[in-house]
Amino acid sequence: MTRAEKIVEILKSGTVIPANPLAITEERKFDPDRQRVICRYYLNAGVGGLAVAVHTTQFEIRKPEFNLLEPVLKVAAEEVDAFEKKTGKTIVKIAGVCGDIPQAVKEAELAKSLGYDAVLLSPGGLSHYTEDDFIERTKRIAAIMPVVGFYLQTSVGGKIFSYDYWKRLVEIDNLIAIKAAPFNRYQTLDVARAVAFSSRKDKIALFTGNDDNIVVDLLTKYEFTENGETRSVQFVGGLLGHWCVWTKRVCEMYEMLKDFSKQEYIPAKLLTLAAEVTDCNAAFFDSANAFKGCIAGVHEILRRQGIMKGIWCLNPDETLSPGQSEEIDRIYKLYPHLNDDEFVKENLESWING
Repeated sequence: MTRAEKIVEILKSGTVIPANPLAITEERKFDPDRQRVICRYYLNAGVGGLAVAVHTTQFEIRKPEFNLLEPVLKVAAEEVDAFEKKTGKTIVKIAGVCGDIPQAVKEAELAKSLGYDAVLLSPGGLSHYTEDDFIERTKRIAAIMPVVGFYLQTSVGGKIFSYDYWKRLVEIDNLIAIKAAPFNRYQTLDVARAVAFSSRKDKIALFTGNDDNIVVDLLTKYEFTENGETRSVQFVGGLLGHWCVWTKRVCEMYEMLKDFSKQEYIPAKLLTLAAEVTDCNAAFFDSANAFKGCIAGVHEILRRQGIMKGIWCLNPDETLSPGQSEEIDRIYKLYPHLNDDEFVKENLESWING
């Protein structure tokens, strides 16, 4: 089996893919050593993939004054390659790709040259694009390498798409997965229905990016009947910013939910778990302040564990919102069973020393 075939198989069966944060120093310079620690944490926690140069990695890495896109992608790729060589496990490497067609093409070519398996194609910052433009953009990138489609919530720069758009998108060859992250039930249903009725249904893996509804997404079977034919789809995994913290527990939870998703009846305790995870996300992502502190929030968890040295972002104005640290204190007290502090404490030194 080729690597490309293995990647498709992993995605179709489902896995945990955290959206990697960025490690920088207090002077806002890239910290490659600590970036490697972050990657080692995820890989040893049991993830099946890494998503790099995405929202939680900070879009500012592309700005000329930082020029960090290639260094960040390279460090993560090196860590995955080393882990694969050591363990024999295949890890899906996904690179975030942004911007208009020329920029997206350039970034996809860079990702391919660094050995990435697929790109997560962000619609952010392209409010002037029509749906036809987005379709053409996806086709151009899919001609370079496999694409993960992306429904991004509007509060962080996404765009609302029609059901017809998703019907067209899922027919594009080399679209191998979709991250549905509109944080909206109606829009999530549009994606699920489009995949269900696609001629390429069996070639597309559906991943949740709805950090506000993770558990329910992973437990739900979406069924649609048309002309006497019933088709069903399920979210097989997640590609999530939320999953870049407490990742060991995430991997354990994911395996449990995967087992329960195949059963006819769902225990009520899993709905309680769903509410707990969503409450945690509210603190991590700073939902009370329109997600302004979402990146700093996940940094704060990693800082408390010693994985990151600080919560600094490339944009000095991007930091915790007032009261957000207290909210994180609150969820630590309410849901101690969801953190993986002990796992990190036991292994951090080995990750730092390589």
